[in-house]
Amino acid sequence: MKIGRFLVDGKVETGMVEGDVAVIAGREMKLENLVFLPQSVPKKIVCVGLNYKDHAAELGMELPAEPVIFLKPTSALNSHKGNIVLPPQSKRVDYEGELAFVIGKKGKNIKREDASQYISGLTCLNDVTARDIQERDVQWTRAKGFDTFAPAGPWISTLDEFKNLEELDIRITLRKNGETMQDSTTKNLIFHIPEIVEFISGIMTLEPGDIVSTGSPPGNGHLKNGDVVELSIEGIGTLKNYVKKA
Repeated sequence: MKIGRFLVDGKVETGMVEGDVAVIAGREMKLENLVFLPQSVPKKIVCVGLNYKDHAAELGMELPAEPVIFLKPTSALNSHKGNIVLPPQSKRVDYEGELAFVIGKKGKNIKREDASQYISGLTCLNDVTARDIQERDVQWTRAKGFDTFAPAGPWISTLDEFKNLEELDIRITLRKNGETMQDSTTKNLIFHIPEIVEFISGIMTLEPGDIVSTGSPPGNGHLKNGDVVELSIEGIGTLKNYVKKA
């Protein structure tokens, strides 16, 4: 099941997505006519860095012994069809297409075998990064935290759409202006979703609506004004965003 959040007649509505329509309060509405909203209202966005074997190989880096995590502010949250705004402070902004999941139930110290009980669904997230700033700073908050730097959506796909999260094997592809820039599969994840849930919830309480992004495959690259970036994940859909100057 695919569940989206939309703005309809000035009101926030939730609907089930079926093909090119959303069923909202019993009404079928064409997706092309709807205003998309982020699929949840998170208290935090937690991201995992360097979590693909092929990405680590691309960078010539050793595999991490445990997940490397960081936070993006909720003010960075962006929606399907939203604009990624290039900040004047950066001369190099990159895309990073990622599989993310949304927390559905509050949990702390969650065991990996119970992880699926705390997840409402999977979604797409573009971990947009001011790479030149990231390379200058010790911490990544500034580089990852600009407004619009966390496009997510277009909706969530509930877990009944997928097989065992421990052995998840779905394709993740990012296209820029129609050209494929990233193409991998989640079988290359170093830490899979259940292990990530256990690790993060051992540090901080996960709350309903929180978004956790699982890391980017190889092929990260630059964005410029006028670009159109599309992140497609098998079993979920395509998150599309437009790049604009501030």
